[in-house]
Amino acid sequence: MKREIISQLHSSFELAVNETDGVEYWFARDLQELLGYSKWENFIKVIDKAKIASTNAKQEVSDHFLDVRKMVDLSSGAKREIEGHNAEKEITNTYS
Repeated sequence: MKREIISQLHSSFELAVNETDGVEYWFARDLQELLGYSKWENFIKVIDKAKIASTNAKQEVSDHFLDVRKMVDLSSGAKREIEGHNAEKEITNTYS
């Protein structure tokens, strides 16, 4: 991969990171887009594999992946709750 592409991808991931109480994390829906998955159903399989890898590495899945619900705006102006996950930055870097 060319340096420019790597630099651009790194910047995109850093811009998408969230922080709460000093813990950096990404919303899985944001990672889905960054990694080029158009369907949540396909990306959730990747998350499930990452959780298995976490378990195989003797890590508590719940320490690194948090199931969350998020409100999103619909085109009609209404809001809807969607399923999601948070991935802690430390564990995501470990398995990337």
